[in-house]
Amino acid sequence: MAISNTIHSIRNIMRKDPGVDGDAQRISQMTWMIFLKVFDAMEEEKEAENSRYKSPLPEEIRWRNWASNDEGITGDELLNFINEKVFEKIKNLDVEISRKAVIVRQVFEDTYNYMKNGVLVRQVINEINKIDFTSSKDRHLFNDIYETILKELQNAGSAGEFYTPRAVTQFIVDMVNPKLGEIVLDPACGTGGFLISSLENMKKEVDNIGELQTLGKNIRGIEKKPLPHLLCMTNLILHDIEEPNIKHDNSLSKPLREYSSKDMVDCVVTNPPFGGAEEDGIEKNFPSELQTRETADLFLVLIMKLLRGEGRCGLVLPDGFLFGEGVKRLARNPFALADG
Repeated sequence: MAISNTIHSIRNIMRKDPGVDGDAQRISQMTWMIFLKVFDAMEEEKEAENSRYKSPLPEEIRWRNWASNDEGITGDELLNFINEKVFEKIKNLDVEISRKAVIVRQVFEDTYNYMKNGVLVRQVINEINKIDFTSSKDRHLFNDIYETILKELQNAGSAGEFYTPRAVTQFIVDMVNPKLGEIVLDPACGTGGFLISSLENMKKEVDNIGELQTLGKNIRGIEKKPLPHLLCMTNLILHDIEEPNIKHDNSLSKPLREYSSKDMVDCVVTNPPFGGAEEDGIEKNFPSELQTRETADLFLVLIMKLLRGEGRCGLVLPDGFLFGEGVKRLARNPFALADG
């Protein structure tokens, strides 16, 4: 598979760079570059459909204008351009321009250029340019590469928390069976596995572009860590969602009482983090009788709050969760949040 060879070459090039330290940084570096290439490919399609389309990015930092030419700038000139122009301008994008500007700025909020050798950066860019993201064949092949990236994350220390095996996500989505027109949420979406499976399930009912756009708005996710958020956004764009509705935030940081009817959803599919790794005081966003440092407990309470009366949920929970006491016992009571 040619695209597999391309990713392998990128990996080998990055290993030579003194600024890339470990798998997680390498994957992050590769993903922001691929995101810009994917975003540019999406914009090409939009321009072909609508001659009045205007990019949210300044012309000089669009991928086509600084990266697409294999004989383009390299070395220190390229490195300085990326650090001082690309990242500087994206991180300061005017979010009033469009929803796309909000998305790109949000994606790069906590993203960094780790590479320090401009010649190696040019080599990586030239490898990425071998992938044609306007080609449905290459997009399909990239799904397999994406799975490989996620499995590598699983082996990259704590980064494994971002990855839920495809068989698990698919089984849960099959059981919940989200329908076109329903709002689907993953409040701890990681790299977007549950949302992609939900999207593919609902796409079976899509007959036109309007329905696809509605579907895109109804697929919602929240992810607090930058690398999985970037991966999730990239994957959704590759699955024809132009403006992914994925927040870079912590679902638990908003007081439970501030969630209202407009936040309610029809389906929740998720694998929330376990083990009480939240910042101090996060539990105070919940009613006193439901306060705990165990994140799985807090996510279950949040899900109960957000699900509509006939809503459905499929989630991964720790062994023995449903037989626990304290918050677990209260969470099993469907009326526990009546006053929350």
